[in-house]
Amino acid sequence: MGGGAKHRLVFVDRLLATLVHLRHGATHDVLACWFGVDRSTITRAIGEVRPLLAERGCTVSPDVRLRSLSEVVDHLGSSGKAGNIDGTEIRVRRPAPGREDRDTFISGKNKRNAVKSMVVTDGEGRVLWCSPTRPASCADITHARQLGLVKLTTA
Repeated sequence: MGGGAKHRLVFVDRLLATLVHLRHGATHDVLACWFGVDRSTITRAIGEVRPLLAERGCTVSPDVRLRSLSEVVDHLGSSGKAGNIDGTEIRVRRPAPGREDRDTFISGKNKRNAVKSMVVTDGEGRVLWCSPTRPASCADITHARQLGLVKLTTA
């Protein structure tokens, strides 16, 4: 009794780290920086707290693996759940001079160099799918059409 390594995080911090990880998908490295501990401490904390949440009915289905956009649309359609689609821009450094596609990174809306990604979440805000990044010089609807999202949702 009482042997082994002592917890570097109190229970409330372990619970908070687990909930942030499950809700927002924050990586263990990011959480470790936020809490000022090693990544392995966060990994152990999540491994301990997640089963406690599951015992009390707070689970994320481990059997659902959505690998493509069509699987996400099928999952939302078969479960009768609503999904949210949003395009997001991530600011990046200006590409090097001489690069042929340098101007395609300039977002017309925000007037800055960025890449764009489309994200699909469920009604509770869990990320179900995130597209690869592309230069941000096109509108969200154009990006959705290029990904085939418009055809999948109107069919």
